[in-house]
Amino acid sequence: MSNENRVKDIDSPVHDWYRFVLSFPPHLVREYIKKFSICKEDVVLDPFCGTGTTNVECKKHGIPSIGIEANPIACFASSAKCNWAADTAQMFQEAEQIAQRVADLIENCKELKCLTEEQSKLIIKNSISERPLSQVLILKEAILAAHSQYEEHFLLALAKNIVCSYSNLKFGPEVGISRKKVYDVDVVSVWLRQVLVMQNDICRISGLRDVPSDIISGDARSISKMPFTKKVNFVITSPPYPNEKDYSRTTRLESVLLGFINSKEQLREVKKQFIRSNTKNVYKGDNDSQYVEKIDSISELSKSIEKKRIELNKTSGFEKLYSSVVKLYFGGMARHFQELKPILAPNAKLAYVVGDQASYFKIPIRTAELLAEVAENAGFEVEGIENFRKRYATGTDAWLNENVLVLKYLGD
Repeated sequence: MSNENRVKDIDSPVHDWYRFVLSFPPHLVREYIKKFSICKEDVVLDPFCGTGTTNVECKKHGIPSIGIEANPIACFASSAKCNWAADTAQMFQEAEQIAQRVADLIENCKELKCLTEEQSKLIIKNSISERPLSQVLILKEAILAAHSQYEEHFLLALAKNIVCSYSNLKFGPEVGISRKKVYDVDVVSVWLRQVLVMQNDICRISGLRDVPSDIISGDARSISKMPFTKKVNFVITSPPYPNEKDYSRTTRLESVLLGFINSKEQLREVKKQFIRSNTKNVYKGDNDSQYVEKIDSISELSKSIEKKRIELNKTSGFEKLYSSVVKLYFGGMARHFQELKPILAPNAKLAYVVGDQASYFKIPIRTAELLAEVAENAGFEVEGIENFRKRYATGTDAWLNENVLVLKYLGD
């Protein structure tokens, strides 16, 4: 991971409670808070808020914010990360009580707990070994049974460690299985240490606990259905990029273990709320491509991808969808921009962090440039495209730009 994407030590409080491997860094949010001269009277929106980077950073600066997220575990994480109202002494005391109960349950457990057959089919094989899995399930049940007011903090501490300490997963950035397996681990002690980290972080920032940070579960293409009571002055966000990364796989293990997704049907309904950024979440009836039919550059890109597929004689079902998914992606973003306009204040400024791609037969996709056309077509002014960093793509052996597309909306 490049230095530009690392969380600096100064930023680790709260941000590190739970974070996507591909999250954009807090210092970039801070940079645009400064560039846009955002103040405490403004409202900032992140319509693809992921694990809450924009919302947490805004809260740290005393700035009200709103986040929208379609992935249930990420939405939950964002909400928990923006909840700083805990009585920290009581929170840790309750965590210690749960830890003692769970330690006793584990010691007296005669048979290892496991997932249902349907749940097991949802996760990558060998994602987690039997003993850590059993302990995680016992701890989860104990947290839920306690009915604590700090339940979301306790579950988030568990979610972080499912990925970082208990599992066999590796990220590079694709999720896979590590050669070095975790066959046994003191799940309870590791979890309790994470609760202590959260307690210490909240103590440091408790003066900002009342800064509003509202997290909404939903599809960024359907903003008109959401309960907005205030106009938004600024948008800082990083939507999915048009590539072959199935973002739901990155969070699949903790989503299943904590009960956010329990069946293929639930998973399908979740993925239907995502922007169509890859062929793994294209569904019959998808028609977002209609919103960019008149944008020639996107049509030409789609045609060039299909032409290359035919030249290379690629015939798999997913490869046949490559040319369609780019139109669905930019069409979905066109829908998003149209849905965004009614909630924006006049002269609202927007920053979209997006990356160029070459996932489809190495044909370059200049994401920021194409998205600028889509936004302009939707009635936004393009103020510029600013380079954030260069990223090496191992799959295509190329350096690709990640840029910030800066927009302005004058109002109707």
